Amino acid sequence: MRILGVIPARYASSRLPGKPLADIGGKPLIERVYTQASQADSLTDLTVATDDERIYQAVKAFGGKVTMTRQDHMNGTSRLIEVAENLPPFDAYINIQGDEPFISPRQIDEVCQPLIQNQGVFVSTLIKRISNFNELNEPSIIKVVIGRNQRALYFSRSSIPFVREKENFEHWAASHGFFKHIGIYGFTASALEIIRTLEPSALELAESLEQLRWMENGIEILTGETREEAFSVDTPHDLEAARKHILKHER
Repeated sequence: MRILGVIPARYASSRLPGKPLADIGGKPLIERVYTQASQADSLTDLTVATDDERIYQAVKAFGGKVTMTRQDHMNGTSRLIEVAENLPPFDAYINIQGDEPFISPRQIDEVCQPLIQNQGVFVSTLIKRISNFNELNEPSIIKVVIGRNQRALYFSRSSIPFVREKENFEHWAASHGFFKHIGIYGFTASALEIIRTLEPSALELAESLEQLRWMENGIEILTGETREEAFSVDTPHDLEAARKHILKHER
């Protein structure tokens, strides 16, 4: 199976403008992401998808592959679809977050495996068990509930499922578990053909989560549990933490 990894990267960011070019230990953030993703065994090829000339030139400078896209995309999936439409066809595509400088190549492979094994799914993604329960009330951390077949039932910025008996919360959480979404997606080419035709949905607009549009239209999302954490750079504080991490681990 031919699989293309796509790293959407845009310059405009409300909380950290220009973050793909932010320096982390002498390298731009986007180079850190690209280097990690290129180590995934399952990818046939890899490209950055951007609408900014500065990012385009930065990727070229470190020897990476990059594709210019339009500026009007609402999300990374839309940008990925444009790439898929304009490059030679692949069997599947992986949407790799462009702000995770330490993304694990193993997580990329984990997302690829259900597609490679033809498990009858169009879309795959990762979840991780929540161990710090302060995360449950953090809207930026997306929670997910799954069925027994590992298909996602719903994604939300709220704590789901709701625990009615508050006094039993700790016991319930330990026995059942909460999960958060790790924002990497795998798509078959057929999935993208469907997704590209869908209009924004009510649930998507309410939660500001694009995957709800797919689910409202009957597209199943297979989840795989990962034990590895994801670290995204969204704020100046995150950027400083990433720089400290590099200083500690690349001496």
